[in-house]
This record gives sequence, structure tokens and C-alpha cells, in this order.
Amino acid sequence: MPTAIPDWHLFRTFLAVVREGSLSSAARALGTTQPTMGRQVTALEASLGVKLFTRSLDGLSPTEAGLRLIPSAEAMAAAVESAQRSASGEVGEEHGTVRITVSDMVGSEVLPPILAAINAVHPGISVELALSNRNEDLLRGDADIAVRMVRPTQGALVAKRIGRIDVGLYCVFH
Repeated sequence: MPTAIPDWHLFRTFLAVVREGSLSSAARALGTTQPTMGRQVTALEASLGVKLFTRSLDGLSPTEAGLRLIPSAEAMAAAVESAQRSASGEVGEEHGTVRITVSDMVGSEVLPPILAAINAVHPGISVELALSNRNEDLLRGDADIAVRMVRPTQGALVAKRIGRIDVGLYCVFH
């Protein structure tokens, strides 16, 4: 049973490891060292009384407990960013980069006019498109938003149907 509420920096470390997939990569992203990241993950696990990661060939993968923690940790990160904007007088000024993963067809045919309209209203937001027909793993930080043709199977994600698109298939004979 947890004895005290863990410090925010432990959750920040947790999110970095989830997004980067390894202690070393997370350390580089946060400008610290791999041993420090390891100690912070261990401290968070001890404080919460659960194991948050398992080692795999691909690096560190969140356990079920880790997957359940991601939405709360992301909400904490958003709250910290909001507090920082409030303190710096940037309230209402959206800015930053959003990485969207989307299929080749939707990214090249459907999204451009939508993104142009968003850019007109929110010029401080930069959109980085990752065109791929693979379903990128949002929990590993491959993208911030995924526009998919199928509902995701990862339970820790929030999914919302945003529209319908008619697709025509054509075959040309000669």
C-alpha cells in the first residue's frame, strides 16, 4: 500500500520511459542520466507498490499497472504544462508540435484541407504528419494522435469516432 504521494518528477520520468521505450532514451530526452532514470522508476514503483515495466527485446514495456497509470500521468503532465502557461502569461495561446500518424491515403487526400483550416485558427500549433499504413503505438510515444480506419485495441487509449469516409475501389482493364 502506498505510503506517500510520489513527486511529479517520478511521473515525468515514467512518461518519458513509456514514450521513449528505454531508460537511456528517456534520459537523453529529459537531459539526465540512465542511472537516475532507473532510480526514479524504482522509487515510483516502490511508492505505488506495483511493477510498472517489463524488459523485452524492444526495450521496456509498460505492465498492466503501467498501462493503467499512463492516462493519469498524462493528465498530470497536461496540468503542469497548463500551470506553466498560466504563470508565463501564455493562457489561450496554443502552441507546440502535434505528431499525427495516419494512413498514406488519408494523410495525403483527406487531412490537408482539414489541417489548413486548423492552422488558420491555431497558427501556433505545428502539425507533424507521420504517414504510415501501420498502426503506430501511441503508448510508446510514436505519435500524439492516430487517425485510424479501425478502432484501437489498446485499452489505455481514448478513442472517438470522428467521421465517416466513403472509399471507392476501381480496377482498370486494358
